[in-house]
Amino acid sequence: MPLLQFSQVTLRYGASPLLDAADLIIEPRERVCLLGRNGSGKTSLLRLIAGEETPNSGEISRQPKLRCTRLNQEIPQDQPGTVRDILRAAVPDDHTEDEWQIDIRIDDLISEMLLPENAEFASLSGGLKRRVLLGAALAGQPDLLLLDEPTNHLDLESILWLEKSLLACSVALLFVTHDRAFLRRLATRIVELDRGRLSSWACDYDTYLERKNQVLEAEEKQWATLDKKLAEEEAWLRQGVKARRTRNEGRVKALLRLREERKARRERPGQARIELGGTSSSGQKVICAENASFGYEDDKLIIRDLTTTLWRGDKIGIVGPNGAGKTTLLKLLLGHLMPVSGTVVPGTNLQVVYLDQLRDQIADDKTVAENVAGSAETVTFQGRARHIHSYLKDFLFPPERARMPAKKLSGGERNRLLLAKLFLQPANLLVLDEPTNDLDMETLELLEDLLVSYAGTLLLVSHDRDFLDEVATATLILDGNGSVVEYPGGCQDWLNYQQNRQALATAEPEPPAELPPEPVVPAPASGEKPRKFYNREKRELEALPAQIESLESELASTAELLADPQLYQRTPEEIKTLTELSESLGTRLHAAYARWDELESLRKASEG
Repeated sequence: MPLLQFSQVTLRYGASPLLDAADLIIEPRERVCLLGRNGSGKTSLLRLIAGEETPNSGEISRQPKLRCTRLNQEIPQDQPGTVRDILRAAVPDDHTEDEWQIDIRIDDLISEMLLPENAEFASLSGGLKRRVLLGAALAGQPDLLLLDEPTNHLDLESILWLEKSLLACSVALLFVTHDRAFLRRLATRIVELDRGRLSSWACDYDTYLERKNQVLEAEEKQWATLDKKLAEEEAWLRQGVKARRTRNEGRVKALLRLREERKARRERPGQARIELGGTSSSGQKVICAENASFGYEDDKLIIRDLTTTLWRGDKIGIVGPNGAGKTTLLKLLLGHLMPVSGTVVPGTNLQVVYLDQLRDQIADDKTVAENVAGSAETVTFQGRARHIHSYLKDFLFPPERARMPAKKLSGGERNRLLLAKLFLQPANLLVLDEPTNDLDMETLELLEDLLVSYAGTLLLVSHDRDFLDEVATATLILDGNGSVVEYPGGCQDWLNYQQNRQALATAEPEPPAELPPEPVVPAPASGEKPRKFYNREKRELEALPAQIESLESELASTAELLADPQLYQRTPEEIKTLTELSESLGTRLHAAYARWDELESLRKASEG
């Protein structure tokens, strides 16, 4: 018997229904991922299932005594009580366990999720609050768990723990997510909400994408055939019906049916067009940090002895536990915070655009258009004037939504609005703090493609593994104790390396204390499918020969200057500068050759 069943359910707020005579079945122990564009009605569907709303028509059948828990997308700001209080309050009154059993189960949850049990909920960071709410949802032992963007604000360790926990428990799951790695790991079925219709796809995500494209192509062909037929019949009617014959009357009735069919068609929402404003190049060195440390208290450093150099064109991912100092690291590198020791030196001609995690740059009391253009009717983008409504359409804001207050936007719409505002500004250093939160899959992939082809420098904080793997050329990993490790490659490369190192540590009594200077590409186990060769890796490999040639040319020019006897009659500072430049170029050239060799190995491995 299914846990829940929709039969011809319709839910309508405005002219177009969010659900239009929709059918849905959820079986016990299923893990269903709900996909759909921002604003398509996914959260409303979850509220219907949870019994928080009633449909306009249709029937929703639930298994008797079904225990359903919904984890909201928004984090409550005024929730009273400690972490333990909140987890204990989530246990339903009709439980059959003894009190000591409940206490043990809550102790296990607190231990597994690394929660501060006696801390006040209101004092926690956004990521910790999300983990507490997840713990509360699991503490109630529901039959059906509804999760709306459960990975938002979670650090990587918590996401991996959540995946493992949800795979191990027997609860049925319906979840909305933009995290493709999370989706691939968990979902046994995909349900898509598109223009009021629910369609089920009993396959993995990559197969779903292929089949969905085929369906859309078939739909386009069917609509083109209908439009052509309608145009022909309209032309015939304009010529006039020459006789009141039965055949002609039938043809007119068929034309009326075609008109109704065309009128009832719900066009697919347009695709966002995300572009960056023009900019000039920065200097070759973008930011140089030398033994930089920072802390708000003298006895605790958040960042300890950071030494790194960002070069023009680098795309650096930043990962670490919640509270480890990722946003602090960004502010330190940008010069918003001064190091307590060491130095952070910015490069020349920097034009910085910074997307903050809390979206504080959006004024809720202003309209969507006013947030972007103020009181003006036009904006200047890539050197030419555009009407604000035309520009906002590129970010999927039609004129009627451009005039609405920003406080009424969904999480994904707020994110798109901030991108629209910031991308008007010229930037050669783009700093994005959790840019993927709440974005639908299509917009996420467009942003991904934009960043992969972006010619400037990128600093990216994200816990979305697929997004980091596609975009980042190197990763900074914070451990929460002040240490920052720089690793060439994406997030999954780092996770694979950590797993391999742990396996070696288990096998050998004395593992090496330091990381090896160059990562080893892990070979897939027997029968295991090789990992994909990411788009950013393909483009990086294509760009490396020109980069190596440029470095060799610069190194040769520097060597000629150092070989000039007249150089040593000048100031010692000039000799020191050229010597340091030569050493730096040599190091970068060696790293480029090593990276080229690594990427070639990955490419060959992915091709089998």
